[in-house]
Amino acid sequence: MATLHISIVTAERSLLEDDVDMVIAPGSEGELGILPMHAPLLTMVSPGEIRLKKGTGESSFAVTGGFLEVRDNKVTILADAAERADEIDVARAEAAIKQAQEAIKAAPAAKELEEATKSLQRAALRLKIARKKRGTGVPGQ
Repeated sequence: MATLHISIVTAERSLLEDDVDMVIAPGSEGELGILPMHAPLLTMVSPGEIRLKKGTGESSFAVTGGFLEVRDNKVTILADAAERADEIDVARAEAAIKQAQEAIKAAPAAKELEEATKSLQRAALRLKIARKKRGTGVPGQ
């Protein structure tokens, strides 16, 4: 069976280089499913979950945004920030949610409120993906 080569890269590190059967990513217009022999594509990546299917297994990554390119059976994701689901520290994500909620309550201006809201969204995304990977349900359970 044909495969795709995937690279996930952030400014800090190369997160992944692998051959997979399918890439599912949050695109700017909705979720993208990419299979071998996909047409060339360049699109923005929205905050969300990247899922990689390989055989009967699936791996997940939290991503905060970036760009995705498909060309010649290669998928390259240049992410603003990304991490593997199994690397996410649940306690740290929960603490970040609490900190962002406090920042929202105390925000003196619209700019601070917007930054705190984005921090809350990133932390909630990380926690959701980490809990999904660990099978502990949705946040708050």
